[in-house]
Amino acid sequence: MDMNLILLVVLAAMLVFMFINGRRNAKKRQELEQERRTKMVPGARVMTRSGLFGTLVEFDAEDLTQPAKVEIAPGVVAEMHAQAVDLAPEATPAAADETVQDDETTETADEGYSLNGERVEKLPSDDDTKN
Repeated sequence: MDMNLILLVVLAAMLVFMFINGRRNAKKRQELEQERRTKMVPGARVMTRSGLFGTLVEFDAEDLTQPAKVEIAPGVVAEMHAQAVDLAPEATPAAADETVQDDETTETADEGYSLNGERVEKLPSDDDTKN
């Protein structure tokens, strides 16, 4: 009988812990979602669930059935499901320091292409790869 009472108290304590922890996590998720909605404004840097980066042109946070419009290249606006678009991850402090210190690459950012994070004059084409 004494062992059953201990088991019952432990079970009750676990249930209370699970209830409190679940509510705390739900509140945290709700706060993050509210922050996301306030930051999803036209001009914000976004990333789709598939990893495509762009600039938010139009987004209705209240009606998620309306497509979000994302500019993925200058003059190219794509309509995407609103729930497939999220804020782009922010740059790490180390990456931000590199862009501040390296002014020459920011001046020539419009010239050439970026391939695996490195600046190149031209992209490899099918003709270059065929032997």
